[in-house]
Amino acid sequence: MPKDITNDLPHVVARHLAACNGHDIDAWMATFDPDALVNDVGREFAGAEAIRAFAAKEIFGDRVTFTPVQAVDRHGDITIHARTDGTYDKTGLPDPLILSLYFSVRDGRITQLIIIHNKARA
Repeated sequence: MPKDITNDLPHVVARHLAACNGHDIDAWMATFDPDALVNDVGREFAGAEAIRAFAAKEIFGDRVTFTPVQAVDRHGDITIHARTDGTYDKTGLPDPLILSLYFSVRDGRITQLIIIHNKARA
């Protein structure tokens, strides 16, 4: 059964969100395993170099922030539904925009992050 952890995020996930919201790409990258995979709405970025290039433009360039609305732990994998904001083009997007972030964490590092706009949560 999923466990609500909205107010008790795993340390690495809390650091990840704080780095994003604080616009600190180096601290954000430090939360990832070097061989991590990020999938952002259907686009894959594998490894630190590809993840940094994507994030520099689309996360940090657009000053994206994530505010958790709900977080759950499912057998060690973390799902966060987060209110998302930033300076990106918001044309046609719902307000508020809720994105779902699916984290896989191993040995205190993020090994996989999948970011999806779930229509059912919109």
